[in-house]
Parts: sequence; structure tokens; C-alpha cells
Amino acid sequence: MMKKLLVVAIGAGILYACAPAPPAPPAPPAEPAQPTAADEAKLKADSTAVFDHIAAGDAEAAANMYAEDALVMPDKAPALNGRAAVREYFTGMAEQLKAAGLTFKDNGANGWGISGDMAWLSGTYSVVDAAGQPVDTGKYMSVHHRTDGVWLYIRDIWNSDTAPAPAMPEGQ
Repeated sequence: MMKKLLVVAIGAGILYACAPAPPAPPAPPAEPAQPTAADEAKLKADSTAVFDHIAAGDAEAAANMYAEDALVMPDKAPALNGRAAVREYFTGMAEQLKAAGLTFKDNGANGWGISGDMAWLSGTYSVVDAAGQPVDTGKYMSVHHRTDGVWLYIRDIWNSDTAPAPAMPEGQ
């Protein structure tokens, strides 16, 4: 009887030793990157750079600040899906502004926030004539995603403060 008990005990010990270890507890989630003054400065500089690129007629540089799948909602125009559509829109916009002697100008950010790899920025803009006089003003709001250390626009919208022209009565 003692031999059987010893064999059972040794067998149980061997089975216990061969059993897989319990799974390790999951790692805690990574802490989101904390916003820095450099992040804020970069977002604000990028906003100004988009306006500067458009004013210089460099739609390619402006569009490259947007994610490949960005959604842009310009004033009085259909939404644009993707960087290629943004590039095409900015090309036309730059040509129209130049032909009219106007410049699309950033008046600066008035709000921003960062949470991990997501950020938002809001501000105001002007369209100015050759003398620097505003012919239109408006506001913008953009959402950015940090991808491989670079902040890219993923959503962007702007609209004019100017009321639309009244509709003409029929027959005129």
C-alpha cells in the first residue's frame, strides 16, 4: 500500500511540475503622451504654415500636412475625402486667390487641446486684399493625430463670418 501511495505522490508531483504556468497578468495600458509646450507650438505653427503654403501657391506642401484619409469641410463647398482631394482643392483655391489679388491669412489660434496622440486647434482667419485690408473673416477648427511623431490634420473645417448674399427674387 505504501508503494502505491508513493507512486501516486511521485506521479502527482511530476504532473504538477509539468503543468503550464498560469498566464501572466496583462500589462497595464501605456500612459498617453503628455502634452508639451513643443506640441502646442508645433500645432500652432502648422496651422500658420497651411495658410502660408496656400498663399505661396504650394498646394502640395499644404496637402502633405493632412493624413491620407483626412476629411476637410471647406466653407461653401462639398466635403473633401483624402489628401489627393485636399491637394486638388488647395490648388484651385490658391489659383483663385492669386487671380483676385487676395491672400488667405491665419489670424492665430484661440484654443487648443491635446489628449494622448489626438489634438484640436481653433482660430480665426482673414481673406485680405493687396492693401492688407480684410474682405472676409472667419473661423476654423481642426483635429490632429500624431502619427510616427508627426501631427497630421485628420479633420478640418472653416467657415466665413460673412452672411450669404440674399436670394434674388425670381424673374430678376
